[in-house]
Amino acid sequence: MIVVSDTSPLTNLAAIGQFEVLRRLYGELHIASGVWDELNAWGRCWPGCDEVANADWIQRHRVQNQTLVAALRRDLDRGEAESIALALEVGADIVLLDEKEGRHAAQCFGLHVVGVVGVLLEAKAKRVIEKLQPHLDALRKTAGFYLGESVYQSALVVAGEGADSTV
Repeated sequence: MIVVSDTSPLTNLAAIGQFEVLRRLYGELHIASGVWDELNAWGRCWPGCDEVANADWIQRHRVQNQTLVAALRRDLDRGEAESIALALEVGADIVLLDEKEGRHAAQCFGLHVVGVVGVLLEAKAKRVIEKLQPHLDALRKTAGFYLGESVYQSALVVAGEGADSTV
């Protein structure tokens, strides 16, 4: 399975101590050089930059189709634009994106998009993590990730942890 990641899933999972979930679920991950640059922006190592630098299971790529990247940059940041272009270049099965505009653009190209909540749901389903709720709470509180209440509650129901779940 070929999986490409944007910056947000990397930084948010690292911030809550769940970076390793990516390796356990996908084995190998691909990132664009723009994502690497975002992890090290403004001379600061953001959450996830040390993890990416030390992960031999993450491959960095220079995106070839700079024309596509330039077109996507009209509406998206560099990491999102390069992640979408890279996903198309490598024939990715999944592209990990959180931002609404980036997700929409990727879907317009026929890419299968999963966000950080989807990664955690898959981790719960595959028993990589035991409970979803503590990780969703950590995304909100520790990582500062915006997670609307309806998405939060829906994810808990899907994971069998919500008030409406039958588990």
